Amino acid sequence: MGHVVSARREPAHTPIQSLRNPDEQAQVVVRPELAQGLDGLAEFDYAWLLTWLHVPSADEPELRVVPFMLRETGERVGVFATRYPQRPNPLGLSVVRVLGVEANVLHFAGVDLLDGTPVLDIKPWEQHLDVPPHPRGLAAIRGGWYQRAGVVGNDQLYPDPPATPQ
Repeated sequence: MGHVVSARREPAHTPIQSLRNPDEQAQVVVRPELAQGLDGLAEFDYAWLLTWLHVPSADEPELRVVPFMLRETGERVGVFATRYPQRPNPLGLSVVRVLGVEANVLHFAGVDLLDGTPVLDIKPWEQHLDVPPHPRGLAAIRGGWYQRAGVVGNDQLYPDPPATPQ
């Protein structure tokens, strides 16, 4: 339905997780015949981008991986328990901040996608629909290995210091 236009050209130089790179801006250019589908989206602060991670890894995707936050311990977990980009089915899911819509272009902040990334769908993010209720509050929701690694609330944006976009 469209594609991302961003300054990011190399996976190794692309931030991990859109919400941890909140200020960098990019666009989704939607096919002109689908432009009316963007009507009303600018009324939302955030949107989901469902994408196809189109730059393949040189290797076959592994089913057990070491997330960057567990590199020190080397602990492996199942790829479906991570947000690791090399997956058997390379679908990407990013929450981005909606900055505006002009014709067939969605302007957003929160870049974790390469230039040219195909966008399969866009959906509004809405707190009453996308934050699961929990009787003991959000702090009681289990975060698996991520929580165990002690990175919850951490400001770490990248596995290594970020490089300048190419």
